[in-house]
Amino acid sequence: MLQTLVLAALLWVGDAVPELPGYELVWAEEFSIDGRPDPTNWGFERGFRRNHELQWYQPENALVRDGMLIIEARRESRPNPGYHPGSQGWRESRPMVEYTSSSLLTRGKHEWLYGIFEMRARIDTRPGMWPAWWTLGSARPWPGCGEIDIMEYYQGKVLANACWLGGSGRWDSKWDAEQTPIDELGGPGWSDEFHVWRMDWNKDRIGLYLDGRLLNEIDVNETVNPDGSNPFREPHYMLVNLAIGGKAGGDPSGTEFPGVYEIDYIRVYQPTSNDSR
Repeated sequence: MLQTLVLAALLWVGDAVPELPGYELVWAEEFSIDGRPDPTNWGFERGFRRNHELQWYQPENALVRDGMLIIEARRESRPNPGYHPGSQGWRESRPMVEYTSSSLLTRGKHEWLYGIFEMRARIDTRPGMWPAWWTLGSARPWPGCGEIDIMEYYQGKVLANACWLGGSGRWDSKWDAEQTPIDELGGPGWSDEFHVWRMDWNKDRIGLYLDGRLLNEIDVNETVNPDGSNPFREPHYMLVNLAIGGKAGGDPSGTEFPGVYEIDYIRVYQPTSNDSR
């Protein structure tokens, strides 16, 4: 009953959310109330996080406005609070923060096992921009927890990936990854438009789609960690973020800022029966 009331409050404005036969809507973010993102749904990553990326994550770069979640990447210089002179660590060796952005996540608030996940968004595809919508498991450290990149973009390519622990080493990740050049998706105007990303996930299969086109299909029977655990048969939480530069994002030095990642909605449907589809 509480879940029904919460969803009703989330969806009281805007277009009706479509029903999917055999599924029920269990969670939705329609971003209908202007201001800061709903703290009952979202927490924030802070600071320098991963992949030698250039941005300092902070909540201030995320705002709900006119029915959209807006994540802004900004070029702004300030002292790095974690700077340690002489440090060899990539986070601590930087005396200055040169870019800021936001990374939102549902960890500790909402997680799901199986279902249909859908997001409508417009992403910034200019040099240096690295937007993503992805999930992580909560059962163990990465990569053994499992990662699903429902939407990831950098350097002219849309990615649809999953990874898990592939060997005995702490960071031995095994990937099932596909890359699609945006030149194949609709020409020069593709980046100006909103698109729909979708994941269909059940105990046997993960299908990753863009505007109805299947980009990657992962066999969940094959995604087994060396200890026998399967991270894609365990609950995951989601993240949405706009990274800058780093190991894969490209060079943002010639890009005009701010960078903008606009999200219209995110919805999660789950089967009405217990067969996990």
